[in-house]
Amino acid sequence: MAGGHTIILIQPGPNKVTRTYLDYPSVHHAMDGLCKDFERKLRGLNPSMATITYDVVDLYAYVDQMADISALVYAPEPNAYIPCNKEWIKKQAYLHLRNQGGKNRR
Repeated sequence: MAGGHTIILIQPGPNKVTRTYLDYPSVHHAMDGLCKDFERKLRGLNPSMATITYDVVDLYAYVDQMADISALVYAPEPNAYIPCNKEWIKKQAYLHLRNQGGKNRR
């Protein structure tokens, strides 16, 4: 899968009214957005820390604690959106962080 237009479907809490979606032009942008959302959450939990660091295990825990998360990724052939599950999202997040040099994000 090349990684075209990507829609992340998220239900952060147990209540269905928490369902939302995030729209990105590519898988890369979607994973960057997911990491930035996680970083915002970390900053909210640690407002006095000047630098926020985390590793992929922390990001996995963030994804795992969501009631539901999945993605729809556009594939030109067959001209359709391909559904992707939580494990696929975690793998793509890992690859995204690794491609950024394997360092903790700030």
